[in-house]
Amino acid sequence: MNLFLVILIAVSLSMDAFSLSLTYGTLGMNDKDKKTLSLITGVFHFFMPLIGFLIGDIIFNFIMIDTDIVVTIILAFIGIEMIFSSFKDEEAKTMKLPEYFLFALAVSIDSFSVGITLTDFNINLFFGPIIFALTSFAFTYIGLSIGNKIERLIGKVSTIIGGAVLIIIGLTYIF
Repeated sequence: MNLFLVILIAVSLSMDAFSLSLTYGTLGMNDKDKKTLSLITGVFHFFMPLIGFLIGDIIFNFIMIDTDIVVTIILAFIGIEMIFSSFKDEEAKTMKLPEYFLFALAVSIDSFSVGITLTDFNINLFFGPIIFALTSFAFTYIGLSIGNKIERLIGKVSTIIGGAVLIIIGLTYIF
């Protein structure tokens, strides 16, 4: 697999992180929180393909689980939480660390699936995941920054819209 193909896969894996980061950015996150969420997302995009590579076939054959349903549940939960938080005081709008992990898990499940196919490519096992991690970190941070700008323009309504968008995106995974 050449570098161009790895980057193309990394960008495609990072697009959901970018789009969801736009909605999360409407929470008005500070720079430290944006970097923390971006870093956690990057770390997940590094480890999920490796886990997929190591145990993916076993899990998919042993436990018949549809990852689309898992993603739908996570995104719906986060979206509902965002909508409810928009009606609370400004202090309550911040995300907590467990939500960062749910976000990262939701956007990196597809990296797990890609990891299963890493055996089919003639590359260093860590090359792809490193590129995936760096790309998802960048896309997440950029999406959060753009979402912050949207939040400053239209305020609390952007958080409600962002939560609704997360729920809709989650529902598209099962339909």
